[in-house]
Amino acid sequence: MKMNRWITFLVVIVISVASGVFAQTPPPYGSPISLDVAKKIAAAAFDEAKKNSWVPVVVVIIDWSGSPVYLERMDGTLYAGVDVAIRKAQSAAAFKRSTKDFADLLAQGGLGNRFLRLPHAMPVEGGLPILIDGKIVGAIGVSGVTAQQEGLIAAAGLAALK
Repeated sequence: MKMNRWITFLVVIVISVASGVFAQTPPPYGSPISLDVAKKIAAAAFDEAKKNSWVPVVVVIIDWSGSPVYLERMDGTLYAGVDVAIRKAQSAAAFKRSTKDFADLLAQGGLGNRFLRLPHAMPVEGGLPILIDGKIVGAIGVSGVTAQQEGLIAAAGLAALK
């Protein structure tokens, strides 16, 4: 049984590489994100959520290893939202890409369903890697509203770095 899982995992990786999803060389990892920068990103994300009345949400910023650096949730956010936001951020950091990439491929069906078998892949929009000087220093994860709104909130948080 374990051998079948291992073979399945290898097949998924080979297909993923061949499909072009991972064809571009992702940016390298840099030094872990600082608390001050994490707070700045989270504040901008919350401002976007409040401005659009997309509440309640939880925002988490992790370093590139997947460890939380900063987490804040609005009153009334679903308990599960905390775990979802963390998983989105960890997926974005681990795979060095937006979780929307996985969601888009999954929506295609067929071979796109293979991403359900990738460990730590979260195929729901709202997770983005954080780049500083062309290097991944962490990731943001947002949960609590619609996936599209979560993606926009996360992007607004990253815009604070520009």
